[in-house]
Amino acid sequence: MSLTVVNQPESSRYALLKDGEQIGVAEYDLRDDAIVFTHTVVDEAKREKGMASTLVQEALDDVRANTELRVVATCPYVRHWLREHPEYQDLQAR
Repeated sequence: MSLTVVNQPESSRYALLKDGEQIGVAEYDLRDDAIVFTHTVVDEAKREKGMASTLVQEALDDVRANTELRVVATCPYVRHWLREHPEYQDLQAR
């Protein structure tokens, strides 16, 4: 099994691909100096433990590496993930 996360800016989302098939998304809106994560979902029939976490971590790693945007989490899953991973909380204070 191969998991890949890709930014799809034309659709305002990061997509989680399993062996090339899209099985999840982390949707976002761009607002001024922020990227607002609004919704995260992984196909229930195809998900395995840790896939949503992989999706969020890879998306945040991309934001850190390629932008100066501040992260805002209106999505409950992303909000929870950030609380559980303090090493990423600096993204909220950019």
